[in-house]
Amino acid sequence: MVEHGDIRVVHRGGSKINFREPVITHDSRYLLCASGECVKVFSTSTEECIHDLRGHTGLVTGVLLKPSNHLQVYSCSADGTVRLWDYTDGILIKTYVIGCPVYSICASANHEGVIFIVTPMLSDKRSDLFQLVAVDLPQSGDQLVEARELSAVLSDVSSNPAAIVFGRGGEYIASANGLHLEVYFFKKQKSYRFSLKEDNKKGGKNTVTCVACHPKDDCIATGHEDGKIRLWRNFNHKKEYTYSTLHWHHSAVSSLCFTPEGTNLLSGGMESVLVQWRYNQESERDFLPRLGSAITHITVSPDGALFCTSHSDNKITIIQSCVKVSAVIQGLVKGESVRTDMMVDPRSKSLVLNGKPGHLQFYSLPRDKLLYNLDIVQQEYIHESGLEQFEVVKAAFDASGSWLATVEERKQKDAELELNLKLWAFDEQTQSFVLNTTISAPHEARITAMCFCHATDSQTTMLVSTSKDGHFKAWQLGAPAHTEADEGPSWSCDFVGAYHGLVPECCCFSADGSLLAVSFQEVVTVWSPASWELLTTLSQPPKAVRDLCFGRLSCSKYLLGTTANNLLCCWNLLTCSLEWSTSMDISLLLADPLTENMAAFCCQAGSTDLFVFKPSEPRPVFSQKAVCSGKVTRAVFAPREEMLESCEESSQWLNHSQLYFLTPYMDLMTFTTKAEEDRLMASSKQLVIDDSVAMTPFYLLLGKHRQQEDADPLSGLSAERRPLPQCSVAIKELLQTPAHVLPSTSFLCSMFVQSLLISVTNGREETKHVEEEMESEKEEEDSEGEMESSTQRPEQASLGGQAAPALTKAQLRELKRVKKLDHSWFPGLLHS
Repeated sequence: MVEHGDIRVVHRGGSKINFREPVITHDSRYLLCASGECVKVFSTSTEECIHDLRGHTGLVTGVLLKPSNHLQVYSCSADGTVRLWDYTDGILIKTYVIGCPVYSICASANHEGVIFIVTPMLSDKRSDLFQLVAVDLPQSGDQLVEARELSAVLSDVSSNPAAIVFGRGGEYIASANGLHLEVYFFKKQKSYRFSLKEDNKKGGKNTVTCVACHPKDDCIATGHEDGKIRLWRNFNHKKEYTYSTLHWHHSAVSSLCFTPEGTNLLSGGMESVLVQWRYNQESERDFLPRLGSAITHITVSPDGALFCTSHSDNKITIIQSCVKVSAVIQGLVKGESVRTDMMVDPRSKSLVLNGKPGHLQFYSLPRDKLLYNLDIVQQEYIHESGLEQFEVVKAAFDASGSWLATVEERKQKDAELELNLKLWAFDEQTQSFVLNTTISAPHEARITAMCFCHATDSQTTMLVSTSKDGHFKAWQLGAPAHTEADEGPSWSCDFVGAYHGLVPECCCFSADGSLLAVSFQEVVTVWSPASWELLTTLSQPPKAVRDLCFGRLSCSKYLLGTTANNLLCCWNLLTCSLEWSTSMDISLLLADPLTENMAAFCCQAGSTDLFVFKPSEPRPVFSQKAVCSGKVTRAVFAPREEMLESCEESSQWLNHSQLYFLTPYMDLMTFTTKAEEDRLMASSKQLVIDDSVAMTPFYLLLGKHRQQEDADPLSGLSAERRPLPQCSVAIKELLQTPAHVLPSTSFLCSMFVQSLLISVTNGREETKHVEEEMESEKEEEDSEGEMESSTQRPEQASLGGQAAPALTKAQLRELKRVKKLDHSWFPGLLHS
């Protein structure tokens, strides 16, 4: 993580989920895998991410279930720590500080309180030598504990976790490195080392790629680069060991795994086929083919119900007992390179770039999940090295997201370049893109750039493409032909332009669509799309122009370009002159579609710097050195769903859009503020939204609407919440009693429902009591009114029409009491 003031460079989605072997929990409900600097917890049934276990500051290099507690999991990282988590609640329990990078982790139930990790050889300065050490975990109540008691077990081991595994319940551990297999026995405290020749008689390579141990028998399986599998036995004797060979894979075996009972051995490789070998009956094999891409890891659930395979296209497949695929967890597809630009789909707001071969992937950045793949080439991909196949090299969206343009090409040996330009229309019913027009050989040479006219008030949709053949072409959407077929609108070429036989490199439309800029090597030409008139040419010092970008909003009068001799030039289109230029080796220049800001990635001293600026201002809005190592060539501004309200001047450029970029190692990075990170962390930790309302999907759906009603001062009645029943015996029993001693749900159901009901008898008595009180109050009011009228009349008469003083409430109450007294004795007293 790179920090600069209040802004940080962080991983935001798209991390590899196939970097290390995933883990399936004992109840087969969850799958855990390392993903960048966190551990992701997925549901095996819904494929949704349940938790992100965050806390590591370096790359997570291993995930392991704790042998003594199946609800807890270890994670190790290059930051030099091992962390213990409760994966069901997503809570960090303890952090063990190792003090050096940890590359893999393993443990056994026979070694309680001890974990085994792979670290660099401390005595050697070279980073390619590693050792397996045992770590005694201190029993401490503190959350942060230093674990410094390390004891070496094996030296010269591989950093690949697939090359180290426990055997026979933890009695020994097997480690493979290169051509050597080493087995260490804990009781004997002795190791045996077995070596193979580099090449066998048939020319196959014997290098060991992966290891697996039988859970009950003394048998070790090793996979090799030539596709063979060796089963080692009698390895507790240096000279009496034997091995048998299995062979089906035509290339290297990438992963091996025994089932929990040891009845089957699973293997996988580049063929995208899961092979299941019968133990001791190796001639019998079962296959699950067409899994999509090369298999990198294989995992089996502890109960043997689920198999799990990781794939080279950043995918995890969950399989039910080698019979059928039940779920697929797809991450951002990471290829060797991204040929298309990084784009944002205007409709779904998803990130769009090259996916699996011949496809475009639509990836949701907020959900960190692949939405779908769009098959562009529409041909079966053949997994064979050296075979040239069609590849998607260019793509572009129009302003509304209604049209998508793609370019695919194939160059075979001793053959001409095959080129196709395809136009895709968005279908409202299927909510996907449908092929509308295919243009074969749109240019005579490779297409160098392509862009849509993004003017919202334009009557026609226009696409411009430039090519190495020295021409640029304008493609226009024609009106639908009124024929019997009624095929709808299609695309056709509207204009072909050139300039003195020079080769065009890039093109760009202005924000309002009134201007088109096309660079012909060192000359920038400006055209009017309405009449296709060449308006002006802009020249600069020799060397070709690599990027062109129009300013936006208040800076729309500027045109910016980068050159091959490391210059950033800014032209004023009103004066047709060079406004300013500066010397910078810019690898990528792009504009924020919502503001005047522009981002320039500058490569210097083996790393990339970022400059955010406005063309009209001499001082950058934001700059940061060394955002990543290497050169950044793909980036995009993604509009935010909710605008930030940042008051810091250096971070205001992040309020409307978020900048994402791809590193040379295919890591998706973004810029974020500390306040935004704290808000995301707080929202992820919030378990209950409201204490008085149950946390249900229905509440999550309507919770925002309810909060708006509560905030309305006029809706006083809606803001009042009826309290839930208190002191319920059933609720207390359900919440306070441990789950494993509770009776069945059917037994508690009736008692629980009755506790939620209001007693009818109590309600009637309460109603009767309220009515009696209301009647008595009414009688009191009537008597008070009569008393007032009777006392005011004689006073008014005696005062000669003057207003008598009003009686107080106390006086009226006293008069009412006197009126109720029994005066029957008074006449008898007079007659006597």
